[in-house]
Amino acid sequence: MEKFLNVLKKCPLFAGLSDDEILTSLKCIGAKVRKNAKNQYILQAGDCTDCISLLASGTALVIQEDLWGNRNVMTNLMPGDYFAEPFAAIPDAVLSVSVVATENCEIVEINMNRLITMCSAACSHHNRLIKNLITAFAQKTLLFNEKITHMSKRKTRDKLLSYLSAEAARQGSLSFDIPFDRQQLADFLCVERAAMSVELSKLQKEGLLKTFHSHFELSPNATN
Repeated sequence: MEKFLNVLKKCPLFAGLSDDEILTSLKCIGAKVRKNAKNQYILQAGDCTDCISLLASGTALVIQEDLWGNRNVMTNLMPGDYFAEPFAAIPDAVLSVSVVATENCEIVEINMNRLITMCSAACSHHNRLIKNLITAFAQKTLLFNEKITHMSKRKTRDKLLSYLSAEAARQGSLSFDIPFDRQQLADFLCVERAAMSVELSKLQKEGLLKTFHSHFELSPNATN
């Protein structure tokens, strides 16, 4: 686990813990490492899991797919991000989303029951982990509510501006990179890629933004 320390320290689950406390906590809760190849499912809808998964290396997407292969991107995952905690918290809960690797990945799996059950030593860092988990649940809820805000817009243009405005505010700059390519952004906003490309072209012609690949520069007028 030592090789993942720089990543683990960025994860909200380990906020406030020293290097030694993180390593001790992982041993205490029996964390394990698994590997997944690019384009392989890390978790698949319909399965059950009793573990929180933390992405230690690589990238992945949380997606929803229907029977016809239509894909809705819920969010992207970078090293230090964690996922599946709501399903792991409820015994026998069936996954309604899938997680697919977009690069070769290494995942740290943490058993939820061992995490939320105080160890016999009642160590302070285990107690901190539990508090961090509660905070993490709250943060994920806020992000989910934000996505609903974007998706509730009726027009593709409005969805784009809502999302880009939120990203600019989050990153504190009108010039920023987003974590999606064009298809992933379209899937995230639940719009057709072609229609989204048309709207992006119009927004550029109107001088409201400039974009190149995943980089955007917004005019202040675009956030009004």
